[in-house]
Amino acid sequence: MAMKPASPNPHIDDHFVDIQVVPEEEQEQEVGGGMSSPKNKVGKRSNRPIKLKQHRSFNRQVSLETGFSVLNKESKAKDDQRRMLSRSGQSLGGFGSNNREGGGMRKADFSIFRTKSTLSKQNSLLPPSLRRDQSSIGNGIDFHKTDHHGLGGGGFDDESVNKSVPAGRYFAALRGPELDQVKDYEDILLPKDELWPFLLRFPIGCFGICLGLSSQAILWKSLASSPATKFLHITPLINLIIWIFALIILLLVSVTYALKCAFYFEAVRREYFHPVRVNFFFAPWVVCMFLAIGVPPILAPQPLHPAIWCTFMAPYFFLELKIYGQWLSGGKRRLCKVANPSSHLSVVGNFVGAILASKVGWQEPAKFLWAVGFAHYLVVFVTLYQRLPTSEALPKELHPVYSMFIAAPSAASIAWETIYDESDGLSRTCFFIALFLYISLVVRINFFRGFRFSVAWWSYTFPMTTISLATIKYAEQVPCVLSKVLALGLSFMSSAMVSVLFVSTLLHAFVWQSLFPNDLAIAITKRRNNDAGKVFSKEKRPFKKAYDLRRWAKQSPLSFVSSSVSKNNSVSKASDGEKEMSGHLLELRSHNIPKQIQ
Repeated sequence: MAMKPASPNPHIDDHFVDIQVVPEEEQEQEVGGGMSSPKNKVGKRSNRPIKLKQHRSFNRQVSLETGFSVLNKESKAKDDQRRMLSRSGQSLGGFGSNNREGGGMRKADFSIFRTKSTLSKQNSLLPPSLRRDQSSIGNGIDFHKTDHHGLGGGGFDDESVNKSVPAGRYFAALRGPELDQVKDYEDILLPKDELWPFLLRFPIGCFGICLGLSSQAILWKSLASSPATKFLHITPLINLIIWIFALIILLLVSVTYALKCAFYFEAVRREYFHPVRVNFFFAPWVVCMFLAIGVPPILAPQPLHPAIWCTFMAPYFFLELKIYGQWLSGGKRRLCKVANPSSHLSVVGNFVGAILASKVGWQEPAKFLWAVGFAHYLVVFVTLYQRLPTSEALPKELHPVYSMFIAAPSAASIAWETIYDESDGLSRTCFFIALFLYISLVVRINFFRGFRFSVAWWSYTFPMTTISLATIKYAEQVPCVLSKVLALGLSFMSSAMVSVLFVSTLLHAFVWQSLFPNDLAIAITKRRNNDAGKVFSKEKRPFKKAYDLRRWAKQSPLSFVSSSVSKNNSVSKASDGEKEMSGHLLELRSHNIPKQIQ
């Protein structure tokens, strides 16, 4: 005869009631376990919590309590998710507090931006199981099924990372005059609270330092040799020192960025698709042409060979064909979408190339480059000046970036005078346009206040140097006290600005060690975080529902009755019993609706 299981102790009910869901297998074991011995049952009770058979009402109460506990857990999970999404840069990449290995923070995986060939070699050495594990990240989210791409810290989809980021995405995710600051609600692929490798933090904007120094070499060469400033007796030695120093800085920056191209080519690609930084890819060749123009007479007493112009102008021209083709052909990178003040860098090189071509004796190529540069300068100037409603390139902040407006017309004035060897009406027209824009910037002191130091500020010094050179050329053609004073004043302001930036750069590099912060602009996601969008949409839904309820309450009860009657009339083919039932329902609704509204 099967033994009945002993009833539980009533005292245990008061202290050891374990309310949890019992799996079906355990329930079957308890139901069919009547033939088992009491010893086995005692052993089972010692290994697991006691399951008590409760009344039906108590079971219903337990289900309600567990249901509320599940709701509380879901609400807490949603709150945690919202907090996680609000921390930009930590919800992607597995750098949050939820992702830990061995009790410590997970280290960042910066190989997401490494060169593609290097990544393929590394992945080929891994076992097949580890390659499959790279499709998901450490927190259990499968990013192949989502819109996220390229997450560091455990695994990533490198194919989606290497795709180009649309130009509009940069404007949507970044802010600031140089588009180098990530907005608060955006996530990035790399952590913000950890220092990145030096090459990843080395931007293309460092060539702006070379622009400022090489243009100063030309300025001091003109001050030493120009008849308008001959009374100053400036020694050519200053030009030699600045030229050598600019050449050394150019070599250092070029070698460092070449290493970045070799090891972190994907980061370089992102800089190329950046609407602001793509213009700095013209800077190395402009700097080389600046150094060729400002070479000291001691080093090059004879005119330069045309091969030098071909070497420096050929890569610039091919890159120019690519960028101008995007502006002209339309698409997501047309000019009205990506135009910003730094776009003048892609135009100024035409005038600098025209000056160098004229100095090597090639007049026709010089005229060709001048015509191309002037045509595109007019288009860029009009696009930026009128601020198209569809363009988000010009931010609201005031910044020295607007000094780029004076670079192209002043360079055009110098190029025209160098080509035709006279200062006629067109040359002076371009000079006066640049002078007016310069004055309009100087009278607004707030343009140069309230912004943190950046390496990109160096690129805003060469427009001031260019307008100084144009003024010196104008003083040679129109010699008077006013023109000479203006030339000396603008030259002094340009050199003073370069000196201040040089001291600031040294302080940030060696004293404060903050010259190269994390380059957040290259680490944005290709698409906005969908989870954040869902959270924002869910937060807005209650307001919409409340508005609908208020609108529903304002309606009269007769409108509900009339709407229900119209619905009832549409069902003409229903049976007689169904019609009677619908009539009773209409009466009940007409009596209950006024009470609900009250």
